[in-house]
Amino acid sequence: MASKERLFNPTLLLIIIMSSLRGSSAALDTLKQGDVLNSSQYLFSAKQRFTLGFFSLTPYHGDKKNSYLGIWYTNYTENSEVWIANRNRSISDDSSAFLTLDHLGKLMINSSGFGVDPFVIYSGGETENTSVTLLDNGNLVVSEVNSNGSIGRRLWESFDYPTDTLLPGMKLGVNHKTGRNWSLTSWLAQDDPAPGAFTLEWERKTRRLVIKRRGEPYWSSGLQQSKFKNVSLFEYIDPTKGQDYIINTDADGEYFAYSLDTEFESLINLQDRERSAWQLQYWGPIMDRSTSIMKMNFCYGYGMEAEGCEKWDQPECRYYNQTFEPKSGFFRHIGPDGLLQDDAASVYDHSTTIGPADCRARCWNNCDCWGLNGDEGTGCQYWTGNVKFEPDDGVSRSILKYVLTDPPKDEISKSNDKGNEKWIVPVIVTAILVLFLGTFSLWRIYRRRVEAERRQEKHLLELTTPDRLLDADELENDGNARHNIKVFSFACIAAATNNFSPETKLGEGGFGPVYKGALPKGREIAVKRLSRNSGQGLVEFKNELILIAKLQHMNLVRLLGCCFQGEEKMLIYEYMPNKSLDSFLFDPTKNYLLDWEQRVNIIEGIAQGLLYLHRYSRLKVIHRDLKASNILLDENMCVKISDFGMARIFKRDGLEANTNRIVGTYGYMSPEYAMEGIFSEKSDVFSFGVLMLEIVSGRKNNSFYNVNGPLNLVGYAWELWQRDAGKDIMDPTLKDSCPMHQLLRFIHVALSCLEDSAADRPTILEVISMLKNESASLPILKKPAFFTGGNVNNEDLQRKGSENYSVNGLSISRMDAR
Repeated sequence: MASKERLFNPTLLLIIIMSSLRGSSAALDTLKQGDVLNSSQYLFSAKQRFTLGFFSLTPYHGDKKNSYLGIWYTNYTENSEVWIANRNRSISDDSSAFLTLDHLGKLMINSSGFGVDPFVIYSGGETENTSVTLLDNGNLVVSEVNSNGSIGRRLWESFDYPTDTLLPGMKLGVNHKTGRNWSLTSWLAQDDPAPGAFTLEWERKTRRLVIKRRGEPYWSSGLQQSKFKNVSLFEYIDPTKGQDYIINTDADGEYFAYSLDTEFESLINLQDRERSAWQLQYWGPIMDRSTSIMKMNFCYGYGMEAEGCEKWDQPECRYYNQTFEPKSGFFRHIGPDGLLQDDAASVYDHSTTIGPADCRARCWNNCDCWGLNGDEGTGCQYWTGNVKFEPDDGVSRSILKYVLTDPPKDEISKSNDKGNEKWIVPVIVTAILVLFLGTFSLWRIYRRRVEAERRQEKHLLELTTPDRLLDADELENDGNARHNIKVFSFACIAAATNNFSPETKLGEGGFGPVYKGALPKGREIAVKRLSRNSGQGLVEFKNELILIAKLQHMNLVRLLGCCFQGEEKMLIYEYMPNKSLDSFLFDPTKNYLLDWEQRVNIIEGIAQGLLYLHRYSRLKVIHRDLKASNILLDENMCVKISDFGMARIFKRDGLEANTNRIVGTYGYMSPEYAMEGIFSEKSDVFSFGVLMLEIVSGRKNNSFYNVNGPLNLVGYAWELWQRDAGKDIMDPTLKDSCPMHQLLRFIHVALSCLEDSAADRPTILEVISMLKNESASLPILKKPAFFTGGNVNNEDLQRKGSENYSVNGLSISRMDAR
């Protein structure tokens, strides 16, 4: 059995303190810096209501004492510890323990039982001169001492760190200024003050006291006018007198506290009045001295509102009003013949982290458990299986047990009936409700989808009508040019592409797959089918639909029509038998087919197409995704610029625009566009410059991987140009067909298109002039954008196949280094 010891003799206490504390003038209630309080010494509050000192506990199952520093009522010894400093860290050697306030203001417990590290109560360091005082309300306070010896501000107080006891004036709740929460936590067991299963908290929203067991609601006080309806303290005297409740809600904090009624002194004697303390017991209830505050000692989860017990899910094997009953006796094993045999074996968990409340819950939730040991220490012993409890015969002395009561048979039947009945109606109602809501939700989703598809189809149909004015938001322009687009049926396109068979698939881009098809009259077509997973969407679809239909030029791909049905959206183009430029340029088995004259024609064709977009169409168009894969070649190798999904339209007098949505392809984007989202016709000129270098070299811009040399084609060309070795960039297949002076002129023009500043780049009209007129002067070159230096070594130059890295609606955070 646990026992408690204090080195405490009230008669000699005053003499002991006065002679023991350092300094003959030391106050009885105060420790100054450098003072020591050992295990046989005490601090008294001014009126000697409270005592601070060391006390010992002997566990139920052992003889080794554990010591603690605590505060208790001076003249009341039974369960009177109101605060414990080291509840989580007991002292194994109580004789060596001492409390000290060092020269830095650190308040700590030292003991050989702690080993090297002391137990720090207050870390100090805020001021040079401090003292510790035990007040008459039970609060241990660390205060600043002013230069004149007066007490200054409070630095720390035990009331901010409650254990299991609430004294008059202490708070439960939250301090908004410091963020500190005040709550009580029970002891683990009668012999162990470590934090136990229960906490007492102030619930701010409902303004009530709540006890939780391992974090789950266990009991609540309820609030009825100015009193708690489930608190029974002093009702036997006068329900209107006794204790006043203080409920505070303001900017400083929200909390509950209690004080003693001024009329209380006339009801009970003064000594009892001055010893009031709400103590949260390790088995659950709140006691004030020996009087229970709660109307219930134990809660079993039945939701008994009159007593404040909360309701929670019960094991299927437990019945309403079934409880544990304290009895003296033994559990006997029932043999196969039904006769009682020797004492039944028990399940015993010796863990020191399990308290009586945890053991009770463990047995209650185990349908095979019939009772548990009634001692109040740590650990858990309970009996399961085929056993029966035999009361004590009155002669032998048995340990108290908590035995599960057997509910009456009619209670079992009633409980089963009620259990069945209470589930029938909710289950039926829930099933009907779920079915209705599910059906309604599916119908709503279907209707919204159908309506959205209809609105989309209607809108797209309006785009194809010849009398419709262009929408300013769609085209970012207030033009009113008319256009007529043929709309194909889905069945027609499916038949033309053999139901989109893999054999007809030409390739796939950011928009989606592209199929080859043939119309009933034999005309070959290319079908771009918008993928559901495409990074491009309806905006790009409409953009390309309207733009290509409006723009008519021999170097722009021709749109024959469109198709949209439900989620299907397709664009139908004239078929290009030679596919795209990259299929020739970067294929080592085909690039020889492009001689110098053809490459010049391709460069000039691209330039003429851009000139139309930038200058001669009614609206200025910036392509924003010019690259080899978007340059198509017809049967005569004539250039057709395609893929206008990313294009943007300017008013005729517009110079540049800004966007947060960067689209395009790595390696082709100008620096001001990639880094800042600023684009103009000079953005297309930059892409054209990269494309020119790729055409004359037969190499892709981002196919360089040598860390010792340039990381891209632009850097490679610039370093060769700087060394007067520009001719080395030429595609080796052109050595017999390429005039060297024209090659160098083309490289010079290409590098001028790659200037870092957009203002230094030529317009596409100036580019065409420099390409076609050999007498035109060429600009002085500067280091191009995205240049990465290094030593050029042709043997180290690595080439890689055509690789696309398209950026659709992404903010660029990493680019090739300059």
